[in-house]
Amino acid sequence: MADAKVIPFGEDRPRRRPSGRRVRAAPPAPPEPVVEAVPPLLEPVAQKPAGAGWERKVAGGLSFLRRRITGEYEVDEFGYDKELTDQVLMSLMRPLFDKYFRVEVKGIENIPKEGGALIVANHSGTLPLDGLMLQVAVHDHHPAQRHLRLLAADLVFMLPVVNELARKAGHTLACAEDAQRLLEAGELVGVMPEGFKGIGKPFGDRYKLQRFGRGGFVSTALRAGTPIVPCSIVGAEEIYPMVGNAKTLARLLGIPYFPITPTFPLLGPLGAVPLPTKWTIQFGEPIATDGYAAEAAEDPMLMFNLTDQVREQIQHTLYRLLVQRRSVFF
Repeated sequence: MADAKVIPFGEDRPRRRPSGRRVRAAPPAPPEPVVEAVPPLLEPVAQKPAGAGWERKVAGGLSFLRRRITGEYEVDEFGYDKELTDQVLMSLMRPLFDKYFRVEVKGIENIPKEGGALIVANHSGTLPLDGLMLQVAVHDHHPAQRHLRLLAADLVFMLPVVNELARKAGHTLACAEDAQRLLEAGELVGVMPEGFKGIGKPFGDRYKLQRFGRGGFVSTALRAGTPIVPCSIVGAEEIYPMVGNAKTLARLLGIPYFPITPTFPLLGPLGAVPLPTKWTIQFGEPIATDGYAAEAAEDPMLMFNLTDQVREQIQHTLYRLLVQRRSVFF
């Protein structure tokens, strides 16, 4: 018997149908392509509807007006209105600070992040714009956006309108009791010990510090145990160059001095526009007071030494800033 022929079985071999016709096997289906998810190069940015920013501002303004009308806002025992100061008063002073006087702030890190501190600055300029710019400097440049509570003279609280605005902005009477209460409450308190002697001095004495009084601010800081931060302001002396003082007219009006400048009263109301000088405000290293005994506030020699130390530090910084200054206006 003849050997049987073995035909290997495989998909590649042609198969025969009963009809006897050769049919090729269908080729295997190609593998499905693997599509990997590719992360988009740029995430889609949510589109803000046009005018959304203005809508929020309008809504915020209307909400502010509603609270003003209904009386749903808070003031502290000194009359300080934080909301009004932040939303209105600071907004009015900020263009002067940023655009007109172009104030440069240095040493802001010397102001504590929290807790009370007494900021002592020189005073000048015929009108007390330096105090207002000092408030903006502390609020806008300090990382914690702290508020400065200025101690003001009696005259400020005797003037109509000015009295109310000063209280709302956080100013209070320059007395030891009020200052100590604010410091012990953890507030930043600002004082300008030269007073009217500094702000009303003639142009020829610019940047020469006047007497700092009897050191009452040092006694207050010692009692509260808070640091003293010296502050030097350059640029305010030239905004209203005071070349004369009409003392007789000042006595009749009941004010400390009546300034005569190159533009006032010659140009009338136009002479009240300050010159656009370039300002620098520098905060010096704080002087600690918490290491002294409780009775140190009654030691006149210690108060004199600390007062002189603060005054000398401010004066030396003023001279250094003046040497570095390129121009009064630039």
